[in-house]
Amino acid sequence: MRTNKILPSSFRDPSGFLFRREGELYRQINDTYREEYDLLMHSGLYEELTQTELLIPHQEVEPSEEIPAGAYKLIKPEEVPFISYPYEWCFSQLKEAALTTLEIQQKSLEFGMSLKDASAYNIQFIEGRAVLIDTLSFEKYKEGEPWTAYRQFCQHFLAPLSLVGYTDARLNKLLRLHVDGVPLDLASSLLPLRSRINPALLVHIHFHARTQQRYANKPLTKSQITRRLTPLALQGLLQSIEAAVRRLRYEPGETEWTDYYSNESSYSTESLQHKERLVSQMLGRANPATVWDLGANVGRFSQLAARQGALTIALDADPAVVEGHYLHCKSVNRHQVLPLVMDLSNPSPGLGWAHRERLSLVERGPADLTLVLALVHHLAISNNVPLSKIAEFCSAICKWLIIEFVPKSDSQVQRLLATREDIFDDYNQEGFESSFDEYFTIVDHAPLMNSQRHLYLMCNRKALR
Repeated sequence: MRTNKILPSSFRDPSGFLFRREGELYRQINDTYREEYDLLMHSGLYEELTQTELLIPHQEVEPSEEIPAGAYKLIKPEEVPFISYPYEWCFSQLKEAALTTLEIQQKSLEFGMSLKDASAYNIQFIEGRAVLIDTLSFEKYKEGEPWTAYRQFCQHFLAPLSLVGYTDARLNKLLRLHVDGVPLDLASSLLPLRSRINPALLVHIHFHARTQQRYANKPLTKSQITRRLTPLALQGLLQSIEAAVRRLRYEPGETEWTDYYSNESSYSTESLQHKERLVSQMLGRANPATVWDLGANVGRFSQLAARQGALTIALDADPAVVEGHYLHCKSVNRHQVLPLVMDLSNPSPGLGWAHRERLSLVERGPADLTLVLALVHHLAISNNVPLSKIAEFCSAICKWLIIEFVPKSDSQVQRLLATREDIFDDYNQEGFESSFDEYFTIVDHAPLMNSQRHLYLMCNRKALR
């Protein structure tokens, strides 16, 4: 009998679970979800959502082995090329995911169904679009009952969006700390007083939080906590939440990194053009299908990789930079680039139950090729990460590596060293090459024009075996 490897991210759902068999992804639908699944498929809702690219499509498959007790169907969903998480999204990505969830809920009601889950983790970005990936998120709509997922939507979407819009973009990282979204009492306490002038936030966050606190320790029956909500009132609720989400804005402003390539402190025009030519040539030699761009900034080289046909994940620690990059990708229909907020000195770890529900960055690799351009000196000098550790990390996430070494004599490294003691004796080209030689074979390297920087193309020794 072939072994099914159940995905840890789906163990909480009593309706079914995801598993892999011989590398292929499947979802088992349990018999307890039979009625809802049949309604989804036969009502026309599934066809409507998949045709409008709001729900990931699937195929029903005949099991090659006897279906286990309690199972109803076996389906094969379309695979997501790269899994990202809400705490890695910029403001506009989270906002798009929220509006997509609300649009799906509105369409579901038209077909006699409703979303029972409004988890941000059920949304993924595929070819530039926010798409629901959980086929089992639907239930039959029962007239008069409130929206089951209302609180979850507020915690997963409305609260973090409000915190970013009114306070600070870094507060989106609270989603990394709270498995079921930002607690509403916490969001209410962190939001400024002026947020209470917004009627929707006053109701859906501040009053909502107060109501939760009021009944937190009181034993209540289901009839006491479930008030009747007419279809018209439910529509009003959804329209109110949607209007609140649409009104929220994030104005990132200028940061240290938003104009990185627009001044000549790091590169002259000639050296930047030379760097682009070299990176393009190296990408052509490696011919990767997937690229991770670490420290991608505004995505200049991410776009270069995408133009050569690679699915490119662009990672940067600055939320303002990622916001601008994402909006640029949307404006030019660059669907092969997915910008994400990621601090490479503290990348996303494994989270959730037993650290396995949400994958670490490393667990989502390896990529065919990783770009590490103008980043090593920041990790080594600013964050005290030894070159050997940087090399080891790179070896775990890619087969090919295009990496830039910036020497101490460079003005940018001198700027980093201006306010601290130089304790980095082995930070030099020889030490760099020696550290990476343990894991990589240097295939090519070249100095950048009008610069003391060097660009390397390396191949992971494991990939050569």
